[in-house]
Amino acid sequence: MYPADRKYTNEHEWIRTDEGGHAVGITDFAQRQLGDVVFVELPEVGRLVKQGDVFGTIESVKAVSELFAPISGEVVAINDTLATHPELVNSQAHDTWMIRLRATDPAELDSLLDASAYGAKVG
Repeated sequence: MYPADRKYTNEHEWIRTDEGGHAVGITDFAQRQLGDVVFVELPEVGRLVKQGDVFGTIESVKAVSELFAPISGEVVAINDTLATHPELVNSQAHDTWMIRLRATDPAELDSLLDASAYGAKVG
């Protein structure tokens, strides 16, 4: 159920490494817990984050939750589509990235959960 091509945090973010750096989003489990997403607040491009830092918020009809950086790095892009279509997080959680990071310490990826460990954690 959880794509094997990425790593996962205990706070329910995913990170996928590709040719453009590292894409970050939230898991299907997280979006189901939130319910209908109505707003996503993302950082400005150029912001530096450390692993575990809050990089934004996601608001649903149920609650407002913080988004946490899975690794340290510089925000090199944000998904502008989410400003007008936040519901994509619900319909395509594992295909909808929120930010892209340029890692400052790629070794931090080793501290994250793989797909099977994350799946076991959320049941």
